[in-house]
Amino acid sequence: MSLFILNNEIKFPPVHLAEPDGLLAIGGDLSQERLLHAYRNGIFPWYEGEHILWWSPDPRFVLYPEEFKLSGRIKKLLQQPAFRFTINYDFSAVIRHCKTVKRAGQEGTWITDEVEKAYTRLYANGYAHSAEVWQEDKLVGGLYGIRIGKVFFGESMFSLVTDASRYAFTCYVQQLIKEGVQLIDCQVYTSYLESMGARMIPRARFIQEIQNLVSR
Repeated sequence: MSLFILNNEIKFPPVHLAEPDGLLAIGGDLSQERLLHAYRNGIFPWYEGEHILWWSPDPRFVLYPEEFKLSGRIKKLLQQPAFRFTINYDFSAVIRHCKTVKRAGQEGTWITDEVEKAYTRLYANGYAHSAEVWQEDKLVGGLYGIRIGKVFFGESMFSLVTDASRYAFTCYVQQLIKEGVQLIDCQVYTSYLESMGARMIPRARFIQEIQNLVSR
């Protein structure tokens, strides 16, 4: 196994040199310049312990908005006043919940204090976005990610009550469609997102598509 170690230069090795699991490089930092450069080239960060690991898996798990599957259960929720949906209303609360809410089968979270600060900076500069779901005045679900051009790079979501994150994702996909977004990067496979229409595509195709869409 050969692993590329990053220095201060804002540069990554070619993604085809990644390990079979998608691991490409280690190190560097979470500066805005490096993060945006990574996303534009099909790479994303993931912490393990104290180290920043950079990934570009093949195949890539994505959702084309026009292929989104709206379940009957969520369709009923959309017709009822069960939840209230907002966008970019409380990014800091969303990423904090994504960081702290425990998930089945996971011992911890990749969202460190450094990650929280880095993505909050991206939000302040208009690159990171959040979607929130409320019950009365309580935040019960949401998601956040990075928007560049016509691509939304999803990062994390959370849910405190049944269907809250699914509701947030559904409403946000509908908004992204209105804004002309053509690709949603889901990064790695989950059956949860597959049930909503996400699917695998070859990394080479993913890279080709985002290079066109992020510049628009």
